[in-house]
Amino acid sequence: MFNSMMSPLENVATIKAAAPPEGLFADKSWLISPEPFPIDAAFAEELEKLGYRLQLFNRACNLLYQQSIAGRQPAWIADYLDRGKPPELIEFSRRKEFRDDLPRVIRPDIILTDEGFIIAELDSVPGGIGLTHWLNTTYASLGHDILGGASGMLDGFLKILGGNADILISEEAATYRPEMEYLARLSGGALRVGNPQSAIRNLQSLYRFFELFDLPNIPAAAAIFDAAAAGGASITPPIKPYLEEKLWFALFWMRPLREFWRRELSERHFLKLQQVIPYTWILDPTPLPQHAVIPGLDVHDWSEVMRFSQKQRDLILKISGFSEIGWGSRSVTLGSDAPQAEWQAAIQRGLDEFPHHPWILQRFHKGRIVEQPYRDPVTGAMASLRGRVRLCPYYFVHDNRTHLGGALATVAPADKKLLHGMKDAILTPTAVG
Repeated sequence: MFNSMMSPLENVATIKAAAPPEGLFADKSWLISPEPFPIDAAFAEELEKLGYRLQLFNRACNLLYQQSIAGRQPAWIADYLDRGKPPELIEFSRRKEFRDDLPRVIRPDIILTDEGFIIAELDSVPGGIGLTHWLNTTYASLGHDILGGASGMLDGFLKILGGNADILISEEAATYRPEMEYLARLSGGALRVGNPQSAIRNLQSLYRFFELFDLPNIPAAAAIFDAAAAGGASITPPIKPYLEEKLWFALFWMRPLREFWRRELSERHFLKLQQVIPYTWILDPTPLPQHAVIPGLDVHDWSEVMRFSQKQRDLILKISGFSEIGWGSRSVTLGSDAPQAEWQAAIQRGLDEFPHHPWILQRFHKGRIVEQPYRDPVTGAMASLRGRVRLCPYYFVHDNRTHLGGALATVAPADKKLLHGMKDAILTPTAVG
């Protein structure tokens, strides 16, 4: 239990003093809270169970794609997932040497709502691992019962990599280099951070910290592919671009695939995931039969969605993946905030780009309001931020078991609809109690 006698301002000073001098995010800052974000024991237990369910979901996604290309499931599944990918990358991702490989880090972006929580998306190449480890250890030293424990993040990360690995970071992901270098310093030589131009020390164990659309900018890509093809390389996340598409949430809700999901997830886990995966659609411009409607929207054509009133537009539009705008909310349009002309143009863009870059439409679930204390960087005094929370639990998968290493809480101002790291948001770990 937390029993510190220090004042909130003293806690903030202690936290700031513990920051590594090299920093954790390049050119990024955030508000500091004197305490973690609190959750109760029941929610902590639910988060533990969620990791297993998401591992089952990833496994089922991989199987569904494999069955689609083998003709045991409809071909349109793989067709959706392969759009926009270079043929040689598609061919490589299907190699039998790593047919069953899955991401060993699972990070859902969870929005806390009045009804519970919703998963906005899954990230297989997440940032924040080093930052969350530092937050966990720092706040644990103040006496808090941190979710995952003080060393859960580093322990989990080392375990999935086998304790002797290279972390290859692209220039596109350079913002996260300091936090990975921080983890490497703590690892006692077990981890080494490289860049696209550096020689890779250990192709047998490699953490891929770059998106696959960025492969042309990775000079070491050919060596990585050769090692993986030879069967002697352990690479995570695996080189499977189809697993990194956001449109999996749309496939999860499709009626023709319902029995597949029920069978592979089990009835219990399928129903649990239905409660937290938002209803999602693929912006497919294929005309419908005259008697059909798009389920959940009850429209016959996407042009009707373009004409939705602002009250009807509690919807989010974003690119599915394999694009430089596919992360960091750079492709996101929130329907309820967009003017009519902007909304129409965004939908039209999604339809136009369907042959090469599918877009998805998703139900928007507003986060509930919380209050979190922080030190005002201008006045130096304590204040309270009224905001909404994005919770990012990190699950490490080893020997088919998921381990919850910790959860990063981003408390963004209440007027911000898209919840992500920003200088006017609080970043803090999650604690039970």
